[in-house]
Amino acid sequence: MEEIRIWEREEYHYPLAGEFIPNLHTYLHGDGKTRPAMLVVPGGGYAMVSPTEGEIVAKRFYDEGYQAFVLTYTTNVLCLHPLETQPLADISRAVRLLRARAEEFCLDPQRLACCGFSAGGHLVGSLAVHWKEQAPAAGWEKGISNRPDGVILSYPVITSGEKAHRDSFVFLLGKNAPEEKLRWASLETQVTADAPPAFLWHTITDGLVPVENSLLYMEACRQAGVPCELHLFQEGHHGMSLANEDWAAGRFGASSSYAMEQHWQTLKALHRQCPERIPAPFAQAARSETLAEFAAAWEKGLHGDGAARKAKADAGISQWPSLAAAWLNRIFA
Repeated sequence: MEEIRIWEREEYHYPLAGEFIPNLHTYLHGDGKTRPAMLVVPGGGYAMVSPTEGEIVAKRFYDEGYQAFVLTYTTNVLCLHPLETQPLADISRAVRLLRARAEEFCLDPQRLACCGFSAGGHLVGSLAVHWKEQAPAAGWEKGISNRPDGVILSYPVITSGEKAHRDSFVFLLGKNAPEEKLRWASLETQVTADAPPAFLWHTITDGLVPVENSLLYMEACRQAGVPCELHLFQEGHHGMSLANEDWAAGRFGASSSYAMEQHWQTLKALHRQCPERIPAPFAQAARSETLAEFAAAWEKGLHGDGAARKAKADAGISQWPSLAAAWLNRIFA
């Protein structure tokens, strides 16, 4: 596994990122065979990047034969400075970087998919509908497309309307975002025939991001003539990730904590400047010396001492990566 920063320090300007620079982690086959690529984009409400949907998912698509990558993008940890289009710039740059280095990574630049979860699904969906708006930020990007060849949207945040996950839009655009920005970010209103094919899955009982989000995007694709497939599962809460035994047991990958780098850097800086602003359950996490310590302390702050994760594997939902891979085989054919 390799970490690749997608911006040079002088190119990246989000004010609350600290030492963090958005990056990719690679999961590559070493046999020299050219393979399709999967860019995994975890969720986290635009407040953080969740380790539950990063490495564990990348390895699953690696097993499906993909060269896999995880994007750790800019998030608004303290809800103090709206992200605006910075996460979209991050993913746009990441896709162009993968295509620019396709030979090095042994990937097929015409078979590049993005898989996003929750707010990460919103970010992937934003690239799907707004890719033309993201001009190259550096000379090497010119002539390299940032349009994914297919997208997988897993219980995605889609709409800023009645069925919105409001917090995602607050972290993205601020508390009093104007209507035109909210409409721009309401993806079901932005789909055109140029959007890439989409595979969506959602649980009907999702209590955080209503299933209507996926239904709205599917219908927008249908109306625009964009190939689309939707799978609904009868039961399951938000954030099911792979829904397999590893996920249920909290085994997200030995290196999965890298997804929390910006979260750690920001809280560490806050602890130095005004520690009284840190909620008591997370004070220990803010004092952590390493990222691994931070991830463990953060989990403890969320669940308390000895609290078990209330997660249960689901044999049906856990089939979604196989369904998505079969769908992509048809799309890429």
